[in-house]
Amino acid sequence: MGGEMSMEKYEKPLNTARDAGLLIMRAGIGVCFFYIHGLPKIMAGAPVWAKLGAAMGNLGIHFAPVGWGFMAASAEFAGGFLIIIGLLTRPAAAIMAFNMLVAVTMHLALGQGLETASHALELLFFFTGLMLTGAGRYSLDRRIFKSGF
Repeated sequence: MGGEMSMEKYEKPLNTARDAGLLIMRAGIGVCFFYIHGLPKIMAGAPVWAKLGAAMGNLGIHFAPVGWGFMAASAEFAGGFLIIIGLLTRPAAAIMAFNMLVAVTMHLALGQGLETASHALELLFFFTGLMLTGAGRYSLDRRIFKSGF
């Protein structure tokens, strides 16, 4: 009918805005993880990796702290890059969410409380949401996998 408003008329602009929002969030958080968090940890080497990896002890995992620390630093560095470009976004976000879970448990185990752990907790929520939504239209996932892997 002529007087009825079609939802299709509103869906495309809303989808475009949602995809642009996902791109902005991915790029902002991704750059921070790639450049501010990941790169310095990758460059710092084994002593810093051992300290990072020791946080796995809060989950009952006490072996190979240097290996776990290297994986955490690599997750922040490579994961940040993948999230920026929107490639393998869901798996990268899942790994980053786990990284943030370990960071939350570390802060709480050190008795630092939620005020200190809140940054990692907020990022845990962000990465979990990104894992569920995917990268959106403006991503390599969409170009390569067509479905938004």
